[in-house]
This record gives sequence, structure tokens and C-alpha cells, in this order.
Amino acid sequence: MHLLVLVQILQSALWGVQSCPAVCSCSYGTSGNSELRSVRCSDPGISAVPVNVPADTVKLRLEKTLISKIPRAAFYNLSDLRFLWLNYNSITSIHPSSFVNLKALRELRLDGNLLSSFPWEGLRDMPRLQTLGLHNNRLSSLPAHASLFLPNITFLDLSSNRLTVLPGELLDLWFPPPGQQGGPLQRKILGLHDNPWLCDCQISMVMSLSMSLRSPVVLMDQMLVCGRSVDQSGTLLSQSELSRCMRPSIQPAATRVISPLGSNVILRCEATGYPTPTLTWIKASAYTDCCRNNMIESLDQLPRNLESFMQESPRVGVRWSIIILNGLSYKDAGEYRCQARNMAGLSEAPIKLKVVGVTRLSRLPKKKYLKTPLKLSTRYKKLNQTASTTSSASVKENQILQSITPPWTNKSQTAANLVSKELFRDERRKMN
Repeated sequence: MHLLVLVQILQSALWGVQSCPAVCSCSYGTSGNSELRSVRCSDPGISAVPVNVPADTVKLRLEKTLISKIPRAAFYNLSDLRFLWLNYNSITSIHPSSFVNLKALRELRLDGNLLSSFPWEGLRDMPRLQTLGLHNNRLSSLPAHASLFLPNITFLDLSSNRLTVLPGELLDLWFPPPGQQGGPLQRKILGLHDNPWLCDCQISMVMSLSMSLRSPVVLMDQMLVCGRSVDQSGTLLSQSELSRCMRPSIQPAATRVISPLGSNVILRCEATGYPTPTLTWIKASAYTDCCRNNMIESLDQLPRNLESFMQESPRVGVRWSIIILNGLSYKDAGEYRCQARNMAGLSEAPIKLKVVGVTRLSRLPKKKYLKTPLKLSTRYKKLNQTASTTSSASVKENQILQSITPPWTNKSQTAANLVSKELFRDERRKMN
């Protein structure tokens, strides 16, 4: 009995996998030795994503229905799905986790809906996705973080929306600078036409770079129209007088700095360009003196980006940045590069920092400065000692001279005493 129930359950499950939804039509195609199932659901009465789509479906088309929302994990059971077309429905919102478990999906089309935003972070659940169609929706902006989830997209159609500007992060993704392109050149096809673009430097750069021979980006339609610009509304981008981009130029405060060990140093650079450039600092090389090589073995991973720096933009087109190094050691010595980048290009300026020991900086000047004073002080000291010795000797001599009565002084005093005694005697005689 139990075995019979189990067989019935398996038969019903197998029938559910193989059966086609009543409101949909199924067809098969061949690829090699396997059959590929395609399911198309285009009944105008459909208002939600069908839940009984066969699990072996490779291509699913939900078109011209009343579906307005794509819920969470709407296609979770379709792990083999490669193509998902949701064109010309009434979709206004998509849950960020709608595409969970679609590891094999290659193409996602959402053309002709009512989307005012798109969950770009949901692209993480589709690592093999290459084609994304968002033509004819209501997208008015592209967030900067969208660039994090678009590196594998080779076909992106954003035409016929309400976009006005492109974030710089997307432009960095589509037009990487020379030397930063990983592997062979992979071209990307972009649909940017039929949007009310603000005709500024960025969209101008997209146009000019896409026309170059080795451009990684190919535009579906190069007839872009200025929708928002001063006195240029409705004019073709190629005919408008756009703001010209200016490649950054850098002026460092000093190109060579020598500072003693343990001191504090500020490295500063200023960049001008349009759009206003961003500045980054890179430690390019270490101290190359033969005597300090054993102290910089841990710096073999140069160059590396430095994160602790400050920058400010006092006005449009100008930006300055400083990096502060406190308590210099020999490991701080080397070449620092201040890099400025904007839409027009990349510029950099090297600053070489040399750290010298305290002895090398201070002893030599002290010897030159103290050489003469030391001799002079010694000389004056000897003279003072001589003078003091002479004066003390003279004092002693005076004391000795005063204590000793010369012979002629004693004789004269003795004679005078004798004379006075005789005179005294004569006076006494006369009085008597």
C-alpha cells in the first residue's frame, strides 16, 4: 500500500515537471544531444508569475500580461533557465531577491515596462548574465553602485528612458585607462539614445571615446539628443557646443624633499582640470641607497595605494591634496606619486623623499661652527689663568716685601732713635 502511494507521488511529481501550464505554450529545441524546453506565457489575463513552470525550462517568456510585481524568489525552481524575457508587461517593481538561484541565466530582458528603478544588486544572483535590456521604461537615474554589478554585462540597453547624466563610476567601468584593462579587449554594446541627456563634458566624452577605433564601447545609435542644456534643448549632441573636458595638470609643492630622521613632513600637490579631478597617492618605490637596503625588505610589494590623505576642492576645476608623514623612518623614504584623474585622462607627479640620519645632518655644521669658538675659549682660558697666576704672585710678593724690612730702613730708623734720645737728655739737663 505504501509502495503504491509512493509511486503515485512520483508520477504526479514527474507529470508536474513535464507538463506545461494551462495558460502557457511549450516548445522544444535541440542543442547537441539534449532537448531544450521553451515556455511562453502571453495571456492578457495573467496577473502573477506562474508557479508551475516546468523545472527543466531553459527559456521563459512572460510577455503582454498584467504582471505588475516580480516577488522574491519568483524563479527559484528554474535553476537551468538561460533566457528570461519579461517584455511589455506592467511591471513597476522588482524585489532585490527576485532572481535568486538563476546561476545559469545569460539574458534578461525587461523592455516596455513601467520601471522607475532597478535592483542592480540583484545581478549578483546571476553571475553569467551578459545581456540586460531595460529599453522603454521610466528610469530617471543610474546609481553609482550599479557599476559594481555590471562588469560581465556586454550588452546593456538603456534607451528610451528618462536618464539625464551618467555617473563617473560607470564611465570608469566602460572606459578604463590604458594599462588597467585586464586581459583582451572586450567590447560592450550600449543603448543610450532617446534619453533627455544633459549635454555636458561626460556625455561628450562618451561620444568621442566611442567613435575611436580601439574603443571598448559601441553605441547602438550615436544620434544622441540634448534634452537639458542651456539653449540647446532638442539639438543633436554632435552639433552642440559642449563644455570641453580638460585633462588634469598637477603642480606639486616640491619634487624633492630631504628631511631628518624622526621629523614630520607634509607632501602636497594641486591639480586643475574639468571635470574636477580626483586625487590619489601612490608609494611607487622605496629608498635605494645601498646602506638602507636591509631596512626596507618589507616594502617589496610596491607600488601601493595610500589611503590616509586629505583633499579639498576650493572651487570647480581645482583640487588639492596633502599627505602627512609623522616621525619619519628610513622606510618612509622613496618616491611618492600624486595622481589626478578625470574624464579626460590621467596625470601624475612624482615627489622624492629622502630621509637622512641626525648625525649626518647636524655634526658637520657643529664642527665648523664650534671649531673657532673652542680654540678662542681655550686661548682666553689660558690667558686668564696666566693673568690670575701673575696677580696672585704679585700679591704674595707684596705680602713678603711688607713683612721683610730692608736693611737701610732699619739703619735709618735706629739712627733717628739715637738722635731723639740725645736731644731729650739735653733738655732735661737744662731744666735741672
